[in-house]
Amino acid sequence: MALGRRARVSPQRLAARVIGRVQGVGYRWWVVDTATRLGLVGWVRNADDERAVELVAEGEPAPLDALESQLDHGPGAAWVERVEASRGPASGGMTRFEIRR
Repeated sequence: MALGRRARVSPQRLAARVIGRVQGVGYRWWVVDTATRLGLVGWVRNADDERAVELVAEGEPAPLDALESQLDHGPGAAWVERVEASRGPASGGMTRFEIRR
């Protein structure tokens, strides 16, 4: 590899389910803000069971690592019991980070 060139890193997909007191406390808005600042695209939504939030984020591995490491904190009013997360290749096609209903 020539000097000054960086190896291209393939984008990844992070799929996560955050369980605890995460609905009604601004958690989805916090995810959108955090992911957008990190340059990620994807979506977040409330899960049907009222104790969880689901999200998909795509981008470079380092920003995904940063988002994943912060998911168990969230905004001040949230209380996270656990985070279930998995990684895979990015699917592409998303252009921003949004809240889905």
